Amino acid sequence: MKLSQQGTSLWGGVFAPKGFTFGATACGLKPAGALDLALFLSDRDAAVAGVFTRNQFAAAPVRLDRTTLAANRSRMRAIIANAGNANACTGEQGERDAAAMQTSTAGLLGLSAEQVLVLSTGVIGVPMPMNRLVEGIAALPSKLGPSAGADAAQAIMTTDTVPKHASVEVNCGTGTVRISGVAKGSGMIHPNMATMLGVLVTDALVPPPFLQAALERAVNVSFNAISVDGDTSTNDSVVVLANGASGVSVETPAAQASFQDALTALCTDLAKQIVRDGEGATRFVELHVEGLEDDAAARAVASTIATSPLVKTAFAGGDPNWGRILAAAGRAGVSLDMSSVSLSIDGLKAPGRVQLVRDGTPTDYAEADAAAVFAQSDFSICLRFGSGPGQATMWTTDLTHDYVRINADYRS
Repeated sequence: MKLSQQGTSLWGGVFAPKGFTFGATACGLKPAGALDLALFLSDRDAAVAGVFTRNQFAAAPVRLDRTTLAANRSRMRAIIANAGNANACTGEQGERDAAAMQTSTAGLLGLSAEQVLVLSTGVIGVPMPMNRLVEGIAALPSKLGPSAGADAAQAIMTTDTVPKHASVEVNCGTGTVRISGVAKGSGMIHPNMATMLGVLVTDALVPPPFLQAALERAVNVSFNAISVDGDTSTNDSVVVLANGASGVSVETPAAQASFQDALTALCTDLAKQIVRDGEGATRFVELHVEGLEDDAAARAVASTIATSPLVKTAFAGGDPNWGRILAAAGRAGVSLDMSSVSLSIDGLKAPGRVQLVRDGTPTDYAEADAAAVFAQSDFSICLRFGSGPGQATMWTTDLTHDYVRINADYRS
């Protein structure tokens, strides 16, 4: 168990909420017979919410899902997801292929097309091998079960080295509900969002408007607060289904607050798993920026630091070259006062706080102490500017030779 607080427990693994089953199969999109097609199914109509990429070249399935959600927010039943092919930048044929995935899944399950969402991830600009996909979709019903969530998490992986999944239970006043989620992502990871997919399912009874608002709030401080390489993608999507099978309604302010906290905790855990599995990453860095005029200013500074190649290569080398951190902050396009800057670092697994800068002036810290923090696999950086209310937290990685190797031959 990773988290326990007033009526809430969060742990690794996919423990199906009531009324949900999962399935996965291999249809030849990945080599060597690896799982590459997943189905998430509710046994009854579910409220649905979604957050999608802001990339102007959004993939065909993203555009299809936006249209589907505009027509149906309360009767969703299934999500079909594939890895190995993004169906992005594939023209009109890509649009037809995404629609065919939707209708094939719906027909097989006895649903209408608007009750199915489609997610895809993988190589951009390659036509979908629809004959393989249709065969794979036909094989999925026999794979369905409440304990196949880990297989579904594996099926949506691309360059990921491990599947990402977690579950949470929370007391919403009249009873306990469960939220489970899977995610994928390793490279092209940056706010708004990334080459990532997230599927969340819950047996809570949640009004669609609140579900959408809750998802947006959770995503903003989780999936939109991570960066591996500063690149955003054409396919990123996070969707949640709430089928009400628990009989517990999330309607009162207290119940909604509890549900929001649990959903945010789950999304944050999955987002951190993505960062820890960043392509070629050897460091997990938690970055706090505080004391600015507003949260947007703090987010701009944090994002600039988190994506700086000079900062990230210093992380890779275990080099406490804090001047690179301040230099990145200074070009974030935010008004800053150098005389107010304080910078400290600390280990996340082996705490040992070191104050590097205070009021714009270097302290007399020991270089060996700073190097010991940067040598850890997990450490934090806190950068404070004055006493303003604006703050932001992001999670990022180092930038290594392996990242270049992975992305230099991704298509091969």
